[in-house]
Formats: sequence, structure tokens, C-alpha cells
Amino acid sequence: MNAPLRCSCGSIRGHVSAPELAYRAVCYCKDCQAFARFLGRGDAILDEHGGTEIVATLPNRVHFTQGIEALACMSLSDRGLLRWYAICCNTPIGNTPRDFRVPYLGLVRTCLATDLPSQQEPFGPVRMVLNTKSAKGPVKSTPLRNVLPGLGVMKSVLAARLNGTYKRNPFFGDETGTPIVRSRELSRAERERFTGTA
Repeated sequence: MNAPLRCSCGSIRGHVSAPELAYRAVCYCKDCQAFARFLGRGDAILDEHGGTEIVATLPNRVHFTQGIEALACMSLSDRGLLRWYAICCNTPIGNTPRDFRVPYLGLVRTCLATDLPSQQEPFGPVRMVLNTKSAKGPVKSTPLRNVLPGLGVMKSVLAARLNGTYKRNPFFGDETGTPIVRSRELSRAERERFTGTA
């Protein structure tokens, strides 16, 4: 079964294969909060305590069927994650490392909305709660509960690296590891504004 992927306006569409192999998490880090503010969609992306729901998967499991030309990319710094979004409607798509040889993709759950009943959730339950120190309210930290899913993610990343499937990455144009669009890196002033440190 594939899980549908789309931006809010429908310009970007695709699907995620093998959703049962992905891991759902909620991340409360300041960078994820800043990304939501950069997009001007904090209310739609963040939960009441500033958490972003992420689906951790491999880039080669994402298949765009239309609108890939509407993908844009930003980064909070020259060393930060590449954060992908739909430039047409500012829907967040996901986060990737800068080095495509590390085949990880954290899809932002808002681009994976489905009308399925909760018991048919294609990605399973939330298994990890991360970076709770940056939460805007009381959130229970679950470090022990995070261990097994974290190891599962690392195992998938390592397997893709060893078997060469990491090269099939829709966010990077070729085997030289060049992103399909140039990343917009925030200035210091912008970064301070979106992280709330200005």
C-alpha cells in the first residue's frame, strides 16, 4: 500500500511506498519550530506545545507524480538540514541531510494527510518524542521508548547506503549529490526572527 503525498493546493502530488516501514515521531526542536514560522504556517504545522509530526523514511520511497518543479529548499544555516517545501502554497514537505549519501528523509505530516480512519493509519502510531526541552509546554520525555525506533531508522539508512539505493533520491539531481534546487540560507537576522531569539 502506498500513502498519498500532496501539498495543500494540490500542485505537488505523489506517494510514499512502504509506509509500514516508516516511523512516526513528534519533534519539538527550535529549528522545526522556526521552519514552520518561516513558512507562515505555524498554526497548521505545530501542535499546542510547538511539536512537528515527522514521518522518518528513506528518500527512495518518495515518488513525485506531478509538480516537482514547485519544490523549494531552505536552510537555517550553511550547515543545517535542507528543508523542502512547496513554493506554491508553503506546505512543508520534509527535511534531508545536506549529504545525499546519508539517505534519510523526515517528511512533515501535513503533506501526508489522509481521510482514513485512525485504525488504518498507514504509518502506524507515534513511536518517538524528540527534543522535548524546547517544547512550549509540558511534554513527557520518552528516551527509552525512542531507542528501538531510532535503531530501526539507522538500520534502514545503513542498508540503503550499503546496497546503493541511496542514489535514488528525488531531492538530489544526480549521483554527484547536487540538490535539484538551490537552498535559500537564512541571514542571521532572519534566523533570529524565526527562532524567536531576536
